[in-house]
Order: sequence, then C-alpha cells, then structure tokens
Amino acid sequence: MTAAVDLGLTGRKALITGGSRGIGRAAAILFARAGCDVAISFRNRGEAAAAVRDEVARLGRECLEFQAEISSEPDVRAMIEGCRAAWGRVDILVNNAGIWTYGEMGAMPKAVWDETMRVNLDGVYLATNAVVPLMKARGRGAIIHVSSTAAVRGEAFHSHYAASKAALHALTKSLAVELAAFGIRVNAVAPGWVDTDMCEETFAVPGARAKIEETIPLGRVPPPEDIAGPIVFLASDLARHITGEILNVNGGSVLCGG
Repeated sequence: MTAAVDLGLTGRKALITGGSRGIGRAAAILFARAGCDVAISFRNRGEAAAAVRDEVARLGRECLEFQAEISSEPDVRAMIEGCRAAWGRVDILVNNAGIWTYGEMGAMPKAVWDETMRVNLDGVYLATNAVVPLMKARGRGAIIHVSSTAAVRGEAFHSHYAASKAALHALTKSLAVELAAFGIRVNAVAPGWVDTDMCEETFAVPGARAKIEETIPLGRVPPPEDIAGPIVFLASDLARHITGEILNVNGGSVLCGG
C-alpha cells in the first residue's frame, strides 16, 4: 500500500486573520484537517468564530479565538501574545483579513482610502512584524498573504483596494529575501472572484454572476475552499523551496505574473 503524502503540518500552529468566514474560515478548517492547531481573529462575528472553533474541535485540533481590530497595534500584539502564551510559537501566519469598498477617484473621501490602507496593509504589517520574532527564534516559519487579481490588473472604482493588494506583492517579495536566512518563507495567494460574503452584493445583481463567469476560462466562481487549498500548500513542506511567489488562483481569468 502506498503511504499517504506527508504535508509536514501535523502539530504546527497556524494563525489566520479574518478567520471567521470566507477564505479565512475555509483555510482554518483545512489546516486543522492537515493536522494543525489554529488560531483565528475576528472583528465582530463572534458566533461565526465559535462555529469555526467547534468545527476545528470536531477534527481533533485546538482553535484559539481572538476578537481583534487588525489595524490596531494593541489588539494585534495581544493576539500574538495569546498565541505565544498558549503555544509558545506561531509556525504559520495567514494574513487574510481585508475589506473591499467602493471608491471613485475624484469623489473618494480620504476616510475611505485611509480605512482600506489601515486594514489591508497596516494590518498585514502589524501581524507580520509581531510574528516574525517568534519565527526567527525557531529558525522556521511560513507567511502567506491573501492578495487579489486586482493587484495585477487593477480594478476600476476600487483603486484603493487594488493599490493595497499590489503593495502586498512588493512586501511578499521583499520579505522573502529578507527572511530566507531565518528559514522563513513568504508567499502570497491572489484570488479572483470567490463565492464569499464580500462578493454577495455584486452577485445579487441580476445577471451579474453569469457575466462574471463568462470572463473566467474555467467557467465558475469558486468556493473559498478552492483558495484555502493553495494557502495550505504554500505553508506545507511540499512548497519548502517556494518563497517570494505570487500564486494567482482565478480560473485563468488573469494570465500574468504578480
């Protein structure tokens, strides 16, 4: 009998920001299935976070929950300290928390721009900056940023969102080189359209989903589990020689590098 593939994730500790729903939820559950204990952050969806905790528990793994505003340095530091106190380490960080709002240039309030940068970019900096010392102390780690195809091709009326995600691509490549000597790999997953709460309003417009699917060569809007798979892959030993990579997961709708 052929042995099962070992992902090298059994017993690892994974922290997923924005882990109560969508891609974050799917990633937390898949990490647990791969043998990881997980921690998730959430802003205000306590019941959804508890449901993730219960699902992870059913899989025989531990799940820590942290209510945190990802753009708040005290909240993020408290979250990382909670992981350190419980586990002594964080092996995997998935920077998933983010927002997607409308913004027409020429009429976009600065508050809209600032909020996007605080959550989508500052939040990644805060979590990464706090976790890296723990990873350096152990001589290993994996960091995965959740980006977007908008970072590659741009997105009209969402330029602030696209700009924040494009910054993650530069951050990914810069940190990959900076942290390689410490055994820390840094990569990003850039999804296209995904069937999550973030896209509900768009999909609710009659005919919108069908038109979007026509632009995707594979002809479908994927569930969040289809993004969680590449995230877990990049954290696993199967990707041990991959760092600084932008993995586009969009069904072929954008065929260019990050």
